[in-house]
Amino acid sequence: MDLRGRAFLSRDRLRILLMLFHAMAQTVAEQEVENLSGLSTNPGKDIFVVRENGTTCLMAEFAAKFIVPYDVWANNYVDLITEQAEIALTRGAEVNGRCGHNESELQVFWIDRAYTLKMLFVKESHNTSKGPEATWRLSKVQFVYDTLEKTHFKDPVSAGKHTANSHHLAALVTPAGMSYECQAQQSISLASSDPQKTVTMILSAVHIQPFDIISDFVFSEEHKCPVDEREQLEETLPLILGLILGLVIVITLVIYHIHHKMTANQVQIPRDRSQYKHMG
Repeated sequence: MDLRGRAFLSRDRLRILLMLFHAMAQTVAEQEVENLSGLSTNPGKDIFVVRENGTTCLMAEFAAKFIVPYDVWANNYVDLITEQAEIALTRGAEVNGRCGHNESELQVFWIDRAYTLKMLFVKESHNTSKGPEATWRLSKVQFVYDTLEKTHFKDPVSAGKHTANSHHLAALVTPAGMSYECQAQQSISLASSDPQKTVTMILSAVHIQPFDIISDFVFSEEHKCPVDEREQLEETLPLILGLILGLVIVITLVIYHIHHKMTANQVQIPRDRSQYKHMG
C-alpha cells in the first residue's frame, strides 16, 4: 500500500474517532445529575434529580435506611452472634442515573462508595376492561454494602462487599403521568450474598417520578399510597362527624324554636266553661 493510501486510512480512522468522541461528549453533556438535598426541610430526606437535554426526566425525594444483619464472634470465639447495622442514606451522596421511555434508573453512592443503592423503574401498559392503561413501578432494588466500613460494622466475620437484591418486586405502582407520594414507612426485603442474611430497606417521606415529567423540577399530580389515604381519612373522619353532629343540633334547635313560637301564638281555649262569658 502506498503512502497516499495509508494517509487516507489514517484520516478516515481519525474522523471516526473524532465522531465517536463527539458523540460521547455530547451524551455526557446532555445528561446531568444533581443532589438537591440541601433544599429539603427534612434533614433525613434526600432530593435527587436526573436531567437529559436540559429537561428534568427523573425526580426522587425520600428518606432511606437499611437494616443489615451480620455475624460477629462471641466471647468464646466459637459461637457466632448476629448483630444489626442501621445504615441511613446521608446527605451529600453522589448520584447517577439514566432516563428512558420505558426504563429509568437511579444510583446513589455514599461514605466513599462503601454503600451503593440502585433503583430500577419500568413503565408498562396493561389491557383492562376500560381499555389500555399504563403504569410505572419500582421493579428492582440493589444495595451494595461493605462490612469493612467501620462506622456501622464492628469486627464482622464476613468482612468485605456484599450485594443485596430484591426479587419479583412490584412496588410504588402508579398510573403513568403521575408522581408517587407516601409519607408512611414502607419496607422492602433484599436477599444478601452474605449467606442466610436478609437486608431490610425502609423508605419514608417518598415522592418519586421517573417518567413523564412535564415541568422542570416540578412533580406531576400525586398518586398517594393506600396507607396515606387511610390515615388522611382517619384524620378527617372525626371532623366530618363533628360537623354533621353540629348541623343536626342546629337544625333541632331551629325546629324547636319555630315550634315553640307557633305554639305560643295560638289562642288558649279555656277549659272552665264559666270563662266563656268573658270571651267575645
